[in-house]
Amino acid sequence: MEMIVRGTIMYLGIFILMRFILKRQTGGLSIPDLLLVVLLADAAQNGMAGEYHSITEGIVLVATIIFWNLAIDWVGYHVPFVERLARPAPLLLIKNGQVLRRHMRQELVTMDELMSKLREEGIASPRTSRRPRATAIPA
Repeated sequence: MEMIVRGTIMYLGIFILMRFILKRQTGGLSIPDLLLVVLLADAAQNGMAGEYHSITEGIVLVATIIFWNLAIDWVGYHVPFVERLARPAPLLLIKNGQVLRRHMRQELVTMDELMSKLREEGIASPRTSRRPRATAIPA
């Protein structure tokens, strides 16, 4: 039971920290997905390296981490508020062809990073990214 509680506390604690500290998106990988990979790797490594008293404890910790990842995804699917917490919408960096410098400062995105992302998307400049609505460029 201690392993389940420890795994639960670690997952939720790191999830909350990452949610409010790391708001930038890393491509298509969401924060909970990245957290899951990191925690699973560490939990499995400890289980295999003999840090636990048995392999079963490592498996229990891995199962606990997977459970919480699936539980948050499931609850987020059914409760929009939880979905917004787990996967926040990208912050707009360009709106109607204008660079939103305040948002760039908030997300710590440089103009070089923004321009690089625009070029990846085949957009020559922020002004040519005009669309009927705002444009969100994931950092």
